[in-house]
Amino acid sequence: MWVFLCPIITVDTTIKYPVMEMFDTLQGEGFHAGKAAFFIRLAGCDVGCSWCDVKESWEAEKHPILALDIIEEAITNSKANIVVVTGGEPTLHPLEALVDVIHKCGKQAHIETAGTNDTLAKFDWITFSPKKFKQPVDAFLSKAHELKVVAFNKHDIIWATEWQQKLHDTCKLYIQCEWSKREQIAPILISFVQDNPEWTLSVQTHKYLNIP
Repeated sequence: MWVFLCPIITVDTTIKYPVMEMFDTLQGEGFHAGKAAFFIRLAGCDVGCSWCDVKESWEAEKHPILALDIIEEAITNSKANIVVVTGGEPTLHPLEALVDVIHKCGKQAHIETAGTNDTLAKFDWITFSPKKFKQPVDAFLSKAHELKVVAFNKHDIIWATEWQQKLHDTCKLYIQCEWSKREQIAPILISFVQDNPEWTLSVQTHKYLNIP
């Protein structure tokens, strides 16, 4: 009789990360919208979107530096099966140990990134959200599970289709209104998705429901 053993994951829990916040919520956007999720928002950003709604995350030195064992305890205490690493721009940091801890806790590791730096961390789901403010690295073109383009104006739709041509065929395609422009841009995006059904409109449900 064959016996299969799960590999034991050992992690250096003294590794530290600048953390702006950690919280339980529902994933509000994209393919996994509506699912329970534990968010880890790492501080530091090399993109600097003018319309960013978490600009307080940009400067890493303004936020506490937490050892990985503290982060692990918070992950363990969450009932969510999904842990989303976001920012800021999370790929500024070496994420391998953090992902190992997430897997050690028996949870899925997701990331939301503009893809400005490559990562060797083995994420279970990668949301690639490129921005015009800084060119992404090519590595995410082959490993992204979903593309999420935030549209500030109608010209961003053309930009979105340019990224579509660069990505692999199984990458899911989402286009989303920039929140402050949603009333103006939503009708345009709806028409775009109707004409291009391979795309899906991503709605920021967490903002409409007033949850974190």
